[in-house]
Amino acid sequence: MIDKKIVKTLVDEWLTGKDYFLVGIEISQDDKIVVEIDHAEGVWIEDCVELSRYIEDHLSRDEEDYELEVGSAGLGQPFKVPQQYINFIGKEVEVMDSEGKKIKGILTNVDGNDFTVTVREKVKVEGKKRPELQDVVHEYQMDKVKYTKYIIDFK
Repeated sequence: MIDKKIVKTLVDEWLTGKDYFLVGIEISQDDKIVVEIDHAEGVWIEDCVELSRYIEDHLSRDEEDYELEVGSAGLGQPFKVPQQYINFIGKEVEVMDSEGKKIKGILTNVDGNDFTVTVREKVKVEGKKRPELQDVVHEYQMDKVKYTKYIIDFK
């Protein structure tokens, strides 16, 4: 089986000096290698081809046969790395917390493993009969939520 560390080293070499970042590498038992990269402004197919060729040039099919797939992290897929959170600050996201509760709001801040989402909610205000819409900040930790993903808006 192809060593994931070797593939990661190759990807890291290719990424050096580029604005792309690694989202994930998966290698199945039958040596299917899947590499996901991302970029703040989207991923170009030409760059996926270039990375694929770079990896192929440095791995030997004579030593071990493999299948290689290089692509971008899916736009509607859950975030996997902190850089994805940073790229979507100011955008609408959906978060499912560890208890299974979903919220939709604007990703407003990312600090290390912590992030905040601002949600427009009805809040009971003292001295008022009816609740009022207010911005409520929800704080989360990346490793404590089930998922966070960008909400695609076609409006």
